[in-house]
This record gives sequence, C-alpha cells and structure tokens, in this order.
Amino acid sequence: MTFNKLLLPLSLLSLLALAACGAKQPPAADAAPPEVGVLTLHAGDVPVRTELPGRTVAFRVSEVRPQVNGIVRKRLFEEGSMVRAGQVLYEIEPGPFEAAHEQAQAALATSQANIASLRGKAGRFGELVKANAVSRQEHEEAQAALVQAEAGVKAAQAALKAARINLEFTRIAAPIAGRIGRSSVTEGALVAPGQALALATIQRLDPIYVDVVQSSLELTRLKRRFISGDMAPASTQVGLRMEDGVPYPHAGTMKFSEVGVDAATGSVTLRAEFPNPQGLLLPGMYVRAQVESGVERQAVLAPQRGVARNEKGEPTALVVGAGDKVELRALEVRSAVGDQWVVTQGLRDGDRLVVDGLQRAHAGEKVKPVPVTAAATAPTTASSAD
Repeated sequence: MTFNKLLLPLSLLSLLALAACGAKQPPAADAAPPEVGVLTLHAGDVPVRTELPGRTVAFRVSEVRPQVNGIVRKRLFEEGSMVRAGQVLYEIEPGPFEAAHEQAQAALATSQANIASLRGKAGRFGELVKANAVSRQEHEEAQAALVQAEAGVKAAQAALKAARINLEFTRIAAPIAGRIGRSSVTEGALVAPGQALALATIQRLDPIYVDVVQSSLELTRLKRRFISGDMAPASTQVGLRMEDGVPYPHAGTMKFSEVGVDAATGSVTLRAEFPNPQGLLLPGMYVRAQVESGVERQAVLAPQRGVARNEKGEPTALVVGAGDKVELRALEVRSAVGDQWVVTQGLRDGDRLVVDGLQRAHAGEKVKPVPVTAAATAPTTASSAD
C-alpha cells in the first residue's frame, strides 16, 4: 500500500516532464521542392538526313569487241591493269586486210587513169559537135562515159577507205580509259564481229556512281512538305558508309532521281557521284548513303533522355513552366539527331525541359530547376525516323 502511494506521484511527474519537453519542440517546417536538371531549348533549322541502302556502279563501262574476222595474234595488256583511251589491246592477223587494202589502191589508180582519157575525149567531142564533125549521140555517149568513170573513181575511193578501216580494225584499241578486267580470249583464237562474248571489259572507277533506293511513299511525303513550306530543300551533298560501317572519306553529290517508280519494289532510284581516287569503292559493293532530304524549319532539338512514352506509345516530356511548376507535354517527333529528337510540336523555343531527376518531377508540382549545359559535341544533322 505504501509502495503504490509513492509510485503514483512519480508517474505524474514523468508525464509532466514529457509534456514540457514536447512543448519546447518547434513546429515542422514545409519540405523543400526537389531539384531537377533542366535544359533550355532553342528552335532553328535542322537538316534532315536519311540513310538509304545502295550499290556502287562504274562511272563508265565499255566492252572490247572485234570489228573484223580474224585470228588473234597478240594480246598487248596486263589483265587488271589501267589502260588509256586509244591504247592497243589486241592485234588480229593483218595479212588478208593488207592485201585487200593494196588491191583497193590498185583499183583506184586504174579508175583515175581511165578518167583522164575519157575527160579528154569528152572535151574534144564537145568542140567537134559544134562543127557537126561528130554526131550528137557520140557526144552524149562520151559525156556519159566520163560521168560513169567519175562515179567509178568515187566507188574505188570508198572501197579503199573501207579496206583501210578494216586494216585499222586489226589493231583493237581501248574505247575509254579505266581498269581492264580479264581477257576472254588468248592468242590464236578466232574472233568475229557480233560475237556474244566480249574480248574484255573496261570500267572507269574514278569517279564512281552509287545508286540508292528510296520508297515512293517517303518521297511523296517529302514533296508534300516542300510544297507546304514547313521543310526547305536540302543541299545535294551525300555521305557514305562502307560495307563494314566505316565512313567513306569523300563526300558525294546527288545527280538525279528516276522519273518512274519500280512496280516490283515500290521504290525510286537515286544516283550520287563520288570521287574514288584510292579505288576503295568497286562496282557492286553494298553501301549506305546519308542523303539530306531537306531542312526542318524552326524545329526544336530535345535530348532523348528527356522524352518518354505514355501507355499509348506517344512521346511526352516534362517542362518546368511558370512558377517552377512541372507541365506534361504531348510531343510530335519527326526524326532523330544522334541522341536527340527533332520535335515539331509540343515544345517551343525557350522551354525548360526536364532531363535529370525525372522520377522526382510530377505534373502540377513545384520543383527547383537546376540548369544543365548541352553537350558541346551534339550532332547537327537529323536522320529520318519514318
């Protein structure tokens, strides 16, 4: 009984002490807004670059073919070497053609000798017919013989020219400069005009063409945007990547596009020309060309880490607006620029895009924006996302 009486005052004192301590604690302060990294966006014209597959094509291709019948006597080139235009590649046995040329020369000389006599006779008969010393018929026959002889001279000259051309054709020359491939014939082979197999093929590889294909649908979209004015035509410069993905060291120039669509593939062929001084590009190689499709007018470049997707797969972004409150924006993304998106709707010049601390930013809540500097090595051209 005495112990219980002592315990009660002690309990009351403990409660009073705890109440006094609680009264001395200050009220809890409001929590500070979370910090987020923001990047100030800027609008401008952005070149749009599309990567398209393609194949290399020789700048010029010429097949070496015989123009006369004969036996190949010599081959005067090394297979795979560079040849110049007009360089003699093959020699055909010239004996029969030399004989034909000499025979044509003799026939021309005979015709020219006959015409001198007939011209003198026609002149004399012209004077005699005036004095009625010869008949008019004899005079006309002399004139006709002269005309016939003159025609014979022209025919003999033509025959001599043909014989000389055939003799020249026994030395088969390169029609263009370039690299010559393997020979399909050797010495002693019989060749003839119109044969199915060419003697050799010459290809000019510097410069070289690259034929790339683009879908007609994408080409139509670009043309519509050019017409509407929201995209400007780009330069004709073209980049290239080799088969192993390594960039080609020389830039090319777009030359033309086909006027028709391939019915089988639904694509249009574009042709670009590239310098090839080192011979890195060979005909038939698979490459990928970076073609500038146009210039996106007043587009905004947004880092990809600041763009998310909602449950519908639509691109969205968080922007710090007035009063440092977070706003959720729906975006329209046109293409990619390295690690950035080209945004045509949803973001404006001067917007502060949240790029760091996205998990701490919620729409409608206040945050503490901390400026983030864009990378100095950011790409400057876009590749199509379509």
